[in-house]
Parts: sequence; C-alpha cells; structure tokens
Amino acid sequence: MVEIPDSLQSLFSATVELRDGSYVIEIPKGEIDHNAISPSETYRVGVLEQDESVTETDSDRRTESRPEPTEPASKPPAPPVDEGEIRDVTIESVGDQGDGIAKVERGYVVIVPGAEPGDEPTVEIEEVQQNVAFASVIDSDTSAL
Repeated sequence: MVEIPDSLQSLFSATVELRDGSYVIEIPKGEIDHNAISPSETYRVGVLEQDESVTETDSDRRTESRPEPTEPASKPPAPPVDEGEIRDVTIESVGDQGDGIAKVERGYVVIVPGAEPGDEPTVEIEEVQQNVAFASVIDSDTSAL
C-alpha cells in the first residue's frame, strides 16, 4: 500500500523522456497555475512504476525507437477516465482529507469519498481534471459480506 506523506505538494502522471542526453519529466502547467509548485524552486520527486506488465526492455525499446522531438513537447496525455464513466477500482490508501485513493492507468489518481483501503467499489467518475478525478461509490464491494 502506498503511503502519502503530509508534505505531498503535487501528484501527477508523466512520461520520462530522453532529451539531449538527459532524462526529463515535464511538469503540467496546471501544477504551476494552481501554485502547487513554483518555477526555479527545488523539489524532491518520487517516481512510481506505471504498470507491472510493462517490462524494462519494452520501455527501452519504445524510447530508442521514438524520434527526437523537433518542436516543443505536446500537451500531456488526456486523463484515462471520462466524466460519467462507471468502473471498478481498488482503494489503495486514504488521503489527508480521509477520502479513498485509487489508481488506474498510468498511475492516474481517482479520489473516492467514504472509501477505505482494500475496498473494491464500483464508482461513477463525476469530475475529471488533468491529474486527478473525483468519483462517487455506486456499488460497494460485496465480497467482504
């Protein structure tokens, strides 16, 4: 289970890219617009693996076959969920506000009020932002009964 420290200032999904001999993680503009982070400041960054089914060899192959960007990087990928979408999730942890936290594709975070770690509810996605979605439980996990 992932523990989220109180000092967490920002949480988002990004791809590590090779540029001019360095590895780069782009920070979404919204993180700066919402004052989660500030340019020219130094931050400690945690990196979590996206998906157990992606091997290191697969990642390396994709990076090597990708052409070097010739223009500014495109906008970040769209969130992997849509408003109104119904899906089953597994609650991994609880956030500072007491809401359940689930992760879906690419480590994208879904906040589920009233859910506890280990719950596997069916939820409806109510609000989607670039880095996080908010959902409500429409059917609780019945396997624990």
